[in-house]
Amino acid sequence: MTDDHRSACPINLSLEVFGDKWSLLIIRDMIFGGKRHFRELLRSQEGISSNILADRLKTLVEMGMLTKSDDPSHKQKAIYSLTEMTIALVPIMAHLGAWGRRYLPVSEELSIRAQLMEEGGPELWERFMDELRVEHLGASPSAPEGPTVRQTLQAAYEQVVARKARERELV
Repeated sequence: MTDDHRSACPINLSLEVFGDKWSLLIIRDMIFGGKRHFRELLRSQEGISSNILADRLKTLVEMGMLTKSDDPSHKQKAIYSLTEMTIALVPIMAHLGAWGRRYLPVSEELSIRAQLMEEGGPELWERFMDELRVEHLGASPSAPEGPTVRQTLQAAYEQVVARKARERELV
């Protein structure tokens, strides 16, 4: 063990990687929202400031959670990609979402993705991780069958938002 860590406990070491207020939210936005650029991540619904975002992205890159490369479509933009160790967080994110739905005052529209991830279980998580490997690591795609997991989750979110809007109009 080095002096850089409080202890060699796996939970402690994991929290040192992504236990601050913003890192998991950045990872969430990349996994579930498909965000890959600084400006996209800056528009998080939680309102992260640009200096905090820049710091967290730098830290996540240094820790091997993300990679950063030049965006071929724009010389002044960078594109961030998930690494395998971050893609492996999908089941943990699914469990966090399920726990939050069960014990915290969540909204229906913001918890529908968590519900679908929980209901889909390990089979869905593996499929999603495979899709993320194609998107972020350049893995060879398997034969696509219908919409991607992210597209399915987004469509469910949009359906709940639309239904809630109709219900408000009726009141």
